[in-house]
Amino acid sequence: MVDGGRSRHTGSAGAPGSAVRARAFATRLAMMLALAASASVPASAQQAQDPWRPDTRGAPPTGGGFLQPPNVTVVPRSAPTGSAQEVQLTAFLTDDGPPIDQGLVWHIFQDSDREGANARHHRTLRDPNPMIRLAPGRYLVNVSFGRANLTRTIVVEAGAALNERFVLNAGGLRVSAQLGDGTPAPETAVNYDIFSGETDQLGNRQRIMSGARPGLIMRLNAGIFHIVSRYGDANAVVNADVTVEAGKLTEVAIAHPGASVTFKLVTRPGGEAQSGAQWAILDPDGEVIKESAGALPTHVLAAGSYVVTARHSGRVFRHGFTVQAGETAQIEVVMR
Repeated sequence: MVDGGRSRHTGSAGAPGSAVRARAFATRLAMMLALAASASVPASAQQAQDPWRPDTRGAPPTGGGFLQPPNVTVVPRSAPTGSAQEVQLTAFLTDDGPPIDQGLVWHIFQDSDREGANARHHRTLRDPNPMIRLAPGRYLVNVSFGRANLTRTIVVEAGAALNERFVLNAGGLRVSAQLGDGTPAPETAVNYDIFSGETDQLGNRQRIMSGARPGLIMRLNAGIFHIVSRYGDANAVVNADVTVEAGKLTEVAIAHPGASVTFKLVTRPGGEAQSGAQWAILDPDGEVIKESAGALPTHVLAAGSYVVTARHSGRVFRHGFTVQAGETAQIEVVMR
C-alpha cells in the first residue's frame, strides 16, 4: 500500500512537469530549425530580403579597404588625352650666335581654320627661352627684341615635340650728338627719329621710332635706316643714313652745326626786354620756322639768314639777321 500510494503520488505530480519539458523541447527545436533554414538560404536571397544592406561579396577583408555606401555610383576619372605637345622657343641675333637671354617678348596667335578669319591671340610670354604646351594646330609666333622682331608660322602635330629657332638677324644702333666744335651736345636738347631706308611711291618712309635720345642702344633688324636728328626745337636738323649689321653694335656720331639765338624786344638798343611779345622766325623765303612768346625766347637755328618779327601792343617789328654754326647770339629788335 505504501509503494502503491507513492507511485500514485509520483504519477499525479509528474504530469505537469512533462508538459513543461515538452514545451521547452519544442521551443529549442523551432530555434534549431530556424537556424538551419537561415543557413540554407543563399546570400542573394538574404540580399533581397534586406535591400539596404551593401553587397559585400568579393569585398576586401575588414580593415583592408573601403566599403562603398549604398546607392552611390562611382565614375572613374578620365585620363588626360595627352594631345597637347611641348614646344620650345629660342631666339638668336644671328644663326651662329648664342641664344638671347633677356629682353624678349613672345606673342602667340592660334590660326583659325575658317577662311578669312583672324588669328586669335593665345598668350604672351616674356621668358627668354619658354617651354609651352600647345594643342595640335597652326600658330603664328611673333618674337620682339626691342624694335627687332620676327613673325612666322609653326605647325604643332600630335605626338611630335617641337624645338623652334627664331633667328632675328638683328643688331644694335647707338647715336651720339656733337656740336659744331666737337663737344657733346646737351642730351636733353637732342632727339632723333628712325625711319626705314626704303621709300614708298610717294617718297615717304616708314617711321620706326620717334623721340629717341642720344646714347641709347636701339635694337633693330639688320638693314639700312634713315635718321633725322634735331637739336633744339627749330630747324637745326641733320639727316643721315646708317647701316645696322646683324650681331653688331653700330655707333654713329652726328654733328649739329647749330647756333643758339636769344631774342629781345627793346625800346632802345641795350634796353630792358619787353614782356608779352609774340615772336615768329622766318626763313629767306618767308616760311615760318618757329613761333614763340615771351620776353627772352631762345632757339637753336641752323646756320643761315633769317627774319624775325615781334608783335607787341598791336604793332609788328621786323629785324633781319645772320648766324654762324656754333655761335651763341642775342638779337635785339628795337621798337621803332
